[in-house]
Amino acid sequence: MTAATGVFRRALGPDFDRLHPRMQERFGVGVAAGYGCIGRGVMTEVRRGPWWTLPFLGIGTMRNILFPDRGRDIPFQIDNHAYVDGLGRETVTFVRTMQIRPARRRRFDATMIYSEDRGRIVDYLGTHQHLAVDLELSVTDDGGLRLTSGEQRFYEGPVAFRFPMMFSGRAYLTEHYDDERDCYVIDLEVRNDILGFLFGYRGTFACEFVPGGDAPATTKPYREEARE
Repeated sequence: MTAATGVFRRALGPDFDRLHPRMQERFGVGVAAGYGCIGRGVMTEVRRGPWWTLPFLGIGTMRNILFPDRGRDIPFQIDNHAYVDGLGRETVTFVRTMQIRPARRRRFDATMIYSEDRGRIVDYLGTHQHLAVDLELSVTDDGGLRLTSGEQRFYEGPVAFRFPMMFSGRAYLTEHYDDERDCYVIDLEVRNDILGFLFGYRGTFACEFVPGGDAPATTKPYREEARE
């Protein structure tokens, strides 16, 4: 494994130092850093597209990628833990859990690595790392982080192909630290090139930084995909 400096620092290079200090702390999670991050807060709004997007979103629930629910003031937690996976790659978990209703909990599962070959972060979506997504990162004027998803590749056993964007969605995420409110602010939209808006959420949260070590088993994927 390449010496661990954190996947986001490697992806952003010198721009990492332009992040707000609290954003540097949050996205500095890594094996060498020796700590993880657990964020807890409230999604002020969870939205979805029109009724004809429901089948698309419903498919995503089978692998914890998307879901068709919507609502307001939804408690959520995001777990970011760094570990070395079975293939020797530094990996950071991005597991978002939302308590939609007392009897319904939804999750987004993702694990991120820095790919030397692709020169960027690759985000494996879902519980089985079937979908590998290239991420474009940039730092905003206020020291926030902007993330845009790009090319997507599907892997399952011997099957491997570039996933057509007409059947998928592009994610546009921004996160920044609000000094006045003393919290992190997150905003996500997922859009399809043909169907338009599919899903989105916005909310605020605070972070607890916890000792590192191996990531909890509940935040890891069920299988690991070697192909990037």
